[in-house]
Amino acid sequence: MQRATSPKPKILIVLHQENSSPGRVGHMLLEEGFDLDIRRPPLGDALPETLDGHAGAVVFGGPMSANDEDEFVRRETNWLEVPLRENRPLLGICLGAQMLANHLGGKVEGHGEGLVEIGWYPLKGTEAGRKLMHWPEMVYQFHREGFSLPSDATLLATNETYPNQAFRYRDNAWGIQFHGELTRVMMQRWVVRGAHRFELPGAQPGRDHLGGRLIWDMHLKRWLDEFLRMIFGGPAARQGRPVAANVADHRFSECGNYSENLTLTPRCRK
Repeated sequence: MQRATSPKPKILIVLHQENSSPGRVGHMLLEEGFDLDIRRPPLGDALPETLDGHAGAVVFGGPMSANDEDEFVRRETNWLEVPLRENRPLLGICLGAQMLANHLGGKVEGHGEGLVEIGWYPLKGTEAGRKLMHWPEMVYQFHREGFSLPSDATLLATNETYPNQAFRYRDNAWGIQFHGELTRVMMQRWVVRGAHRFELPGAQPGRDHLGGRLIWDMHLKRWLDEFLRMIFGGPAARQGRPVAANVADHRFSECGNYSENLTLTPRCRK
């Protein structure tokens, strides 16, 4: 008789475009033994009224602003009360971090001199951040707005142009302005589709995005793995057993699409 296995704990994944992908974050969580519950609020997906059935949530970025008046932006920002109230692990990336800052009473706005961060930029851990972990020296950015540090939040990483790059709120809520989730294929797509933004003040040309990846991405990837383990842990690690996740079974491609029939290739995993 085959032993019944308990269902894997789920991480809620909140995306903002039809073809958006959680990229490396998705794969790292799968490999830690989690399942992914993918929701896209702009396409009408509802967010759960409780996270009792989830081990945490990740809210990703998108081309919209956290200040937009779209119904889903307001609904999603208000929904952040759920993981905060229930003290579930919550990670906001770029737009997700800005929504979290708004929810906590911070302010999202552009740079006073119109500067953007689109490309690779220096990062420095604060004293509080360095006590938690080692931070990468360069990170990939793609944003025109930043956020003020919410009251009672702890600044973990900073830089010169947008000083608030990473923060922690209470025990389990985290926000980062930069992107560690992009695979090579995802970055190539962003460079093509976002090329019109490379003329903005402070943005870097597309060749520097891809060239910088060859130098700094392996450090960023290593940091992301450690960061996710710190926030979410992993059911396999907690139970003292090896991870045996079959990533292909989840019909999720790090190349940027959610597919019913997926065969992972090494190219998509870089």
